Amino acid sequence: MNDPRFDLPPQAAPDVIAEWNDLADQVCRELARAGLPARRVDLDGGVLERPGADVHVDRILEGGVYVDWRADAELRTAALELFEKGIDYADPPPVVRHHRDIHKIMQGALLGILASAGFQVDKPDPHAHGSAVYVKGLRP
Repeated sequence: MNDPRFDLPPQAAPDVIAEWNDLADQVCRELARAGLPARRVDLDGGVLERPGADVHVDRILEGGVYVDWRADAELRTAALELFEKGIDYADPPPVVRHHRDIHKIMQGALLGILASAGFQVDKPDPHAHGSAVYVKGLRP
C-alpha cells in the first residue's frame, strides 16, 4: 500500500504563533468586557455546542486570529437540517435565512466592537472563512 503524501501548507514560526495566541487571548478579554460570551475554541477540546464568539488561531503561515459567531444549537440544528434536505438558495426557508442573517449581523457587530477596542480588523475571504472576522493586531 502506498503512503499517501499531502502537501500541507507551512506553519508560521513559533514566535509568530505565540504572538497570535496572545492576540487571541486579548480578543477574548475585550469581547467578554463588551458582554459577549467568548472562548478560545482552538484550546477547549473542540466543544462546539455553546453559543457566542469562537476565537481561534489558524497556525498556517498565512493564518492569524479569527473570530466566528456561533448561534445557539437549537437554531443551528434547525437550519442545518433544512439545508441538508436541499433548499432553494434564491429563497431559503425562514429559519435558514434567519441563521444566515444572524451571522452577517454579528460579523458587523464583532468588527465594530473589536475596532472600538483598538484592534485592526477586516472581513476575510468569505469563501474560506464564511462570516468570520480577521484580527490583524492592535492598532499602533
